[in-house]
Amino acid sequence: MSGMQQSFNAGQTKGNTQAKVEQWTDSIQDTADAACRDRTSPGAHSTSDSAQLDKDHSAGFLQQTGEQVKHVAQDAMDSVKNTLGVGQNKK
Repeated sequence: MSGMQQSFNAGQTKGNTQAKVEQWTDSIQDTADAACRDRTSPGAHSTSDSAQLDKDHSAGFLQQTGEQVKHVAQDAMDSVKNTLGVGQNKK
């Protein structure tokens, strides 16, 4: 075999080896990406559910607090009206 043929064969083998390494690397990367998605997806979903639940609790708390403030203000207004003699419960 000539030196030129040996160089050609060596280059071809090197090229084939590089192609295989790239295929394996891509396959490993795809597998790793899939594993990360599988592991993080439930966590992300759980975090999203938790955030929604916290948001719902906060909204309920704020609504309840708003109702309490409204009642306190209404009672205060009724007291002032009664004190001034313009309320319904005249003393």
